[in-house]
Amino acid sequence: MAAKPEYRDRPDVEVALLDALVDRGDEGMTVLELRAAVDADIDAVEEALSALKEDSLIIVESEERVRVYAHERVVPDPDEPTDDPSESLVDAIRDRIGL
Repeated sequence: MAAKPEYRDRPDVEVALLDALVDRGDEGMTVLELRAAVDADIDAVEEALSALKEDSLIIVESEERVRVYAHERVVPDPDEPTDDPSESLVDAIRDRIGL
């Protein structure tokens, strides 16, 4: 699952972090897990996490281990229909006419 479309206009590393966090849902991720999930160096990951935290798009909890979670406003509603860009015009027409 990916972050909501309105949060996809951010830098690539930030979007990749949000997508990884949305995929993990209630589990959250450690910084090490995020680093492994995103194709960027540790400095870029730390900078992106800082920007996301500043914009209140992530929640950081530090009980026994630091875990990062996507803010609930970033997580799309699973019941909400999404526009699938991979669906072609022909597929859309077929669906409309019932073929």
